[in-house]
Amino acid sequence: MPFRVDERSTEFAEIDRFDGGVGWIAHPDEEMQRASHALEHEGEVWVIDPVDAEGVDALLAEFGEVRGVVVTLDRHARDAADVANRHDVPVYLPAFFEGVSEELEAPVVRFGDELADTGFKARTVVDSRFWQEVALYDPDRRTLVVSESVGTADYFLAMGERLGVHPMRRAIPPRDALGDLAPDRVLVGHGAGVLTDATTALETALSQSRTRAPLLYAKTGRKLLPF
Repeated sequence: MPFRVDERSTEFAEIDRFDGGVGWIAHPDEEMQRASHALEHEGEVWVIDPVDAEGVDALLAEFGEVRGVVVTLDRHARDAADVANRHDVPVYLPAFFEGVSEELEAPVVRFGDELADTGFKARTVVDSRFWQEVALYDPDRRTLVVSESVGTADYFLAMGERLGVHPMRRAIPPRDALGDLAPDRVLVGHGAGVLTDATTALETALSQSRTRAPLLYAKTGRKLLPF
């Protein structure tokens, strides 16, 4: 299984469909499990951290007309410009992101605590020289999108976890940014989302991040051992 596949995909795996959104993984066989999402708001579609694939436009059209493409992690420019230009919309970036707009060959619009006029709340998860990330939360549908600090791809998860904190954030999980939320679903940038009992999964991931870190690191170490 390759860690990451860079060429444009000719197919994708649909994930996370619910009333008001859908997700997809453009390269289902890659270990990174890079996931992309679309959220609907009043008949318009917001595309989040997309990895492009043939057939994605038809999937988006099921939910409405594309209004904008959103990048929620400084390392997730991905195919945002390609999707935005194809739909003649801007790429939306958090106001504090630095060094990302230069990577995007598309018009850029900045946003602060709310994404445009959607009511989607933007929570700053990390703001550092090496990592810039926001989470988006739709309070009406109780949908939380977290691109990197939590995930469900195998390398995020210690044994028994449904949602795990990123290996590099285990010591300092994003409790301040996410701990007061009670989502019905958590959509992530790596892996399929958590669509049932999501609040419990999030609370467990945040509260047990440090104590379960050795289990995750041991699992990772075993995978690296030669046979």
